[in-house]
Amino acid sequence: MNRRQFLQTTAAGIALSSFGGLVPAFAQPKPKRVALIGTGWYGKSALFRLLQIAPVEVVAVCDVDRNMVAEAARMVADRQASKKTPRTYGDYRQMLKQEELDIVHVATPDHWHALPMIAAVQAGADVYVEKPISVDVVEGQAMLAAARKHGRVVQVNMQRRSTPHLIEARKRVIEAGLLGNIAHVEICCYYHMRARGKAPEMTPPEHLDYEMWTGPAPMRPYNRWVHPRGWRAFMEYGNGIVGDMCVHMLDMVRWLLDLGWPTRISSTGGILVDKASTANTNDTQIATFDFGDLPVVWTHRTWGSAPDPEYPWGGVIYGDKGTLKLDVHKYEFIPHGQGERLSGKALYEYDKYPEDETEKDLERHVAAPMRRHWQNLLDAIETRTRPVCDIEQGYITATSCILANMACQLGRTLQWDPQQGKVVGDDEANRLLKRPYRSPWVHPDPANV
Repeated sequence: MNRRQFLQTTAAGIALSSFGGLVPAFAQPKPKRVALIGTGWYGKSALFRLLQIAPVEVVAVCDVDRNMVAEAARMVADRQASKKTPRTYGDYRQMLKQEELDIVHVATPDHWHALPMIAAVQAGADVYVEKPISVDVVEGQAMLAAARKHGRVVQVNMQRRSTPHLIEARKRVIEAGLLGNIAHVEICCYYHMRARGKAPEMTPPEHLDYEMWTGPAPMRPYNRWVHPRGWRAFMEYGNGIVGDMCVHMLDMVRWLLDLGWPTRISSTGGILVDKASTANTNDTQIATFDFGDLPVVWTHRTWGSAPDPEYPWGGVIYGDKGTLKLDVHKYEFIPHGQGERLSGKALYEYDKYPEDETEKDLERHVAAPMRRHWQNLLDAIETRTRPVCDIEQGYITATSCILANMACQLGRTLQWDPQQGKVVGDDEANRLLKRPYRSPWVHPDPANV
């Protein structure tokens, strides 16, 4: 050992011994600074899963409901290690201007996903955004363009891709070739989830900034369904049950079978049964996503019974050697003829995270998937790679569902050109790819983000 090596080794040893063999605090990476936009049910549920697995610091929360954002701040302070109360905001633009953020979680109603997500990546943050990423197609194109232009990592919360029992089914059944030739897929939702009855117009509560809540969407008279959690009853804020529930199952199938874009999309349906409700979303709809030699057929009904009560919201993949049934709780492989039946169930981790059992409104079967989905984002941030549900995957799935609604509205099959980002030979359909924004909000432009 020469003198220089000796001095370096000695200095390093002294430094380590001075801190009990630990890396000094000033040399440790600072916790990632996180902000939440939209502090309702799913925003808090997802954010709390992040706090379970990573030493992040939630420094800000934002919501147009003063009561909701104050409650969220208190709940975050109780859960995060520092016990610090995050700063509260009513306007995400002010928050992004004042805060220096590493990760922004966008958990607003669907009509408010695009603008905050784009603003967050422009501000230099990586993003975790709820599904579907957009309400119209051009919004999604702008979100993808912004993420790529600013070099940000964006994870979409379609957490079927991080669901342990579905990952297991993919490996044990699909990758093992047990299905044989796959030639048909059915996905469905038969939950009675559409709002029923009448919701009379009323004055918005004082603690809600209803003008800001509406944002770029058309201004509807306020009613008790709009906020909180009932806004999915109206197409002004989302894409109905196709945009809410089909998007999960279609994305699951695309991931399981490594599918890209559907080439043709058709759909029929409408409000066929519950015509008296204030809700304006379809209570019945069938959509076919044509992936060349593989049709994926969606059906939803918010009335009547499910054909298979064991799988009221899920998918069935048919092969010539067997059938695979999947949903958020379990999977089953049924071979044709002789062969072993395989099955698996959702993972619950109450031994590691006992709070999962008591947390109000938590969908307990998705707690483990969301923790893994967050971890996948954190890993992607460190390596600057694309996460398992990258913004491009979110764009493909959301756009496919939006096109299904457009096909239903127009009464014809649509052929999609993913390179051009347009419907082939259909000017009327292409005009629907970009919805009008309510002034003063300006629709994002993919070429200028």
